[in-house]
Amino acid sequence: MESPHFLRIEREGRDGSRHYVIHTHDPKFSMELMPDVAAPDKIGKGVMKRICVPNSWAGDYSRYAKFMSAAQEFFEKSRATPVSKKETFSPETRRFQT
Repeated sequence: MESPHFLRIEREGRDGSRHYVIHTHDPKFSMELMPDVAAPDKIGKGVMKRICVPNSWAGDYSRYAKFMSAAQEFFEKSRATPVSKKETFSPETRRFQT
């Protein structure tokens, strides 16, 4: 899965896993998604739970609707192609033991 502008973060906690998609270039924003249990694979494109956008975007839904749908597409595709953690670690990550 190649998308240089998006980053997916999955965090495990006591309440289960939490899924985030971050847009790293302008306009920078983040979305928290929940898996869509109604989808055939029980994940789908995700259901938007929380969106954090810059103040300059507040109320201008048409401006960022395309970015939100692109983020959901990225979420779906990134979940469909699992990559082992060993393949994703860079030399810097291994060096700092993170």
